[in-house]
Parts: sequence; structure tokens; C-alpha cells
Amino acid sequence: MKLQILQKKLKEGLGVVGKISSKSLTLPILNNILISTEKSFLNLASTDLEIGINWWSLVKTEKEGKITIPSHTISEFIGLLPDKKINLNSENNTLDIECDNYKTQIKGLPVDDFPIIPKISDGDFTYFPNKSFCQSLGQVADIAVPSATRPEISGIYFLFQKNLITMAATDSFRLAEKKVPIKNGPSFKKSYALILPQKSAKEIINIFSGIDGESKVYFSTNQIMFELPMQETEHPQIQLISRLIEGEYPNYQEIIPQKYSTQLILDKNEIVNLIKSASIFSGKAGEVKIKTDAKKKAVKVLSESQEVGAFESFIPAKIKGEDVEIVFNHRFLSDGFANIKSAEIILELNGDSGPGVLRPVGDQTYIYVVMPIKAG
Repeated sequence: MKLQILQKKLKEGLGVVGKISSKSLTLPILNNILISTEKSFLNLASTDLEIGINWWSLVKTEKEGKITIPSHTISEFIGLLPDKKINLNSENNTLDIECDNYKTQIKGLPVDDFPIIPKISDGDFTYFPNKSFCQSLGQVADIAVPSATRPEISGIYFLFQKNLITMAATDSFRLAEKKVPIKNGPSFKKSYALILPQKSAKEIINIFSGIDGESKVYFSTNQIMFELPMQETEHPQIQLISRLIEGEYPNYQEIIPQKYSTQLILDKNEIVNLIKSASIFSGKAGEVKIKTDAKKKAVKVLSESQEVGAFESFIPAKIKGEDVEIVFNHRFLSDGFANIKSAEIILELNGDSGPGVLRPVGDQTYIYVVMPIKAG
């Protein structure tokens, strides 16, 4: 293999594929990036056997070939080079790198040992807007938690429909759902429901969130592929292929309350500061109490710890319905507040033991449900 590429471009590609290279003692090849050329394209590929990432760039190729190189070594070295042309030349599992007055050799592993990254070249697909899709995914992705007994809640649930993508996640104590309208309808007539691993979801956010325009998502029985096209040609620039989690996602719609006995409209900054202050004095379960006073149009937040002390303060609020006292975990509440972008927040309650529902004011596409801490 022999080619020329700009340092800035190669650094960009290594940044895309390098993060999932695993530090595997049993399979050292997973620590490596596969570097290959075909015609005028350079391809960088990495995999951890759950996720596979391909990145391409147009380059000046003198000789086609392949080599696998340790991800950390090449990424660290390329990052130190000046922003000039780099010459790459591989022979006998060794990569020669020359740039300006820098010259080095990096030893690789046999190409035949590198796992095959599956491809979804045809079949059903749809488009998604990169930035809004990733922003929406970020509002639910952190809710999922690893679970050996319930692997389905370890991932993010997706429902792809003609003009709408619904995504949801839960850890059994709270739930977030976000709906993303899409303009370009898919090429398929049926809807697709699937469970994406949390690690894959976070990698999608890392890669696609800063990119303008649209990308494609392709579907298959047990895998999914997210693809960004090149601007210069119809050839892909980035492909992320992920396995899917088997199983059936819980029917989470059943736990979303359809009515409320108390509704609060709160200033986001004020309630966030109050909950943060109360968290300093909360107990081992992180409990904070919310107490409403409809006559005074105020919401009081209280917490107490035998070791630290007690906290009590209030803020004005718009209140509908009956007064209520309810206890939540402060971190679960704060996570919900953080994912709401509006200046005001709606909090709906159903007594002291029903789930609380957080919504943005003026936005029907996001909902966050949190279970209270029941009094012992």
C-alpha cells in the first residue's frame, strides 16, 4: 500500500474509528485499525465485535493494499504531526509514515486476523437529520442501564415509522421518550421496532452530532447501519454498523399517566437550583420532598440528613389541582430537568405514590417519567 493524505484528514478519520478499538487481551487484533485502499479511496475500519465503523476519504493512491495498526499508537503519533502531506507505505505488516521531517515505522498484525465487519448494502432505509436526531437521542440515551437479567432495558428502543422516529429508554425507575419528525419518508411501507445498545447510541451521537445535513439508516434482522454520504461523490464517508439487542421491549406506554391530580408549571432555573441545594442535605437514598401550596401559589422543597442538616425553601409556581407531598430521588429529577430545553417545566403528579411526569412547556415531543420514593 502506498498513498498520500493530509495530516488533518487522516487525524479526522482516526478520531472517528479509533474510539471503539477495545483493549482486548484475548483478541489483540481488536486493538487495531484496518487501513486499506481501493482505487482512489482510503478506508479506516475498527470493531469491538458489537459495533463496526468504516471511514473513507478520497486520496492519491499509488499502490493498493491493507494493513492493521494499533489504534492508540497511530492516533497518538498522527496527532503530533504538522498539518502537511503524509506519505503512507506498508510492507510485511509494517507501516512507514513520512511527514515533513518526521519518519517512523509502526508494526501491525496480519490482516487476515481482522474480523469481517458486516455490511447492509440494500434493503429498507430511511433518512434522519443528523443534528436534531443526535440531540434527541442524547435526551434518552443516558437513562438505559446495563442489566444481565433484563438485557432489553440495556438499550434504546426505536420505532421507525413513515414520518416519525420514536426513541425511549428506561431503567425501571424513570423513563424518557422523544419523538423526532422526519421530512423524507422511508423506502419501506412497514414500521421497524428495534433495541439499539447504549454504547452504539452514544457512538452515533459522538460521530454524527456535529455534522450538517442528513444521513441514512438501513435495517436488517439483527443489525442496523447508520451511513453518512460524502459531499464529493455518492460513496459513503462513514458507516456505523451495530448489532441489535434481542428481545421485546417492555410496553412502556402503560406506565405513562394519561391524567394528573396536580399540575405545576415551574421556572426551570429556579427549580434546578432548589433541587441542587436540597441535594446537599438529602439522605442516603438522595431523597428530596416536594410540597405544594395552591393558595400561596408556591412549591416548597425540603430535605434532611442526620449527618449534615436540613434544607427548606420555596419558589413561586402555577398550580392546578390538589395539594400534594411527594418524595423523589434528586438525581433522577435533575436528569429530567437537564434534558428539557424550555425556560419553563411542567411537572404533573398523581398523589404521593404515583409517577411524576416532566414535560417542556410548548413541546409535545418529549416526556420524562420518574417514580417517587415511597415513604417507609
